[in-house]
Amino acid sequence: MPLDNIYYDLDKAEIRPDAALELDKLVKILKDNPGIRIELSSHTDARSSDEYNQDLSQRRAESAVEYIVSQGINASRLEAKGYGERQLIIENAQTEEEHQINRRTEFKVIEITE
Repeated sequence: MPLDNIYYDLDKAEIRPDAALELDKLVKILKDNPGIRIELSSHTDARSSDEYNQDLSQRRAESAVEYIVSQGINASRLEAKGYGERQLIIENAQTEEEHQINRRTEFKVIEITE
């Protein structure tokens, strides 16, 4: 089951319906594999101050974690990490579509135990 990044509206940290569908896939993976720990790595586009974007990305990561916890996954298996605008996919984004690609949360397996 491929898992896509989830995306956010400009200046928002709320989980959109399209993002909830991806998070539901992640919840299933976590329920099927109780030894996996995940980092939810959130990012922003470059349209605000570094400080603001760092805070916004952290709120996005925490929002995704809260959603997953609300579906029955233990919070100890999840790590919320905001990266602000430090890891842009599209440098110097011009269009709204390009900015959207930068406003994302990625999922990274950080631990697997038996």
